[in-house]
Amino acid sequence: MDLEQLAKQEQTLVFDRFDETTAWAVGSKLVAVATAQSAPVVINIRTSDRTLFHAALPGAKPANDAWARRKSNLTLREHASSMRFGSGLKANGKTLADHGIDFADYADHGGSFPIRVAGVGVIGAITVSGLASHEDHGMIVDVLTDFLKVGAI
Repeated sequence: MDLEQLAKQEQTLVFDRFDETTAWAVGSKLVAVATAQSAPVVINIRTSDRTLFHAALPGAKPANDAWARRKSNLTLREHASSMRFGSGLKANGKTLADHGIDFADYADHGGSFPIRVAGVGVIGAITVSGLASHEDHGMIVDVLTDFLKVGAI
């Protein structure tokens, strides 16, 4: 997926509002999709200072929690999906270290998507961890596209 497409996803998948009830609804929808696919994932929705939703599905490992934390840290820091930020680094032949970002606390692999609220900006991150990077990212985008009732992106 190219950087332009990833940026378009972030520009399109914007909430009018987002609160605990919204987190529960989005998280529950992600759990339903992951369960239907027998996906061994962790799903995490959080702001910079609190967890709003968390689920570990059968087959997910403790490492998936660590990956989710690191991917969401990057999304919250950069206000971009971890997939877009990582793809941008790769396209420019750069790494997290080139930006002074510690890989122990941040991950530039796909699977964390910014919660952007119209007129407010990025307030949190929705993260899936346990599949290949593009599959983690795709699961979030597919669920948000349906949840926000936007056309194909």
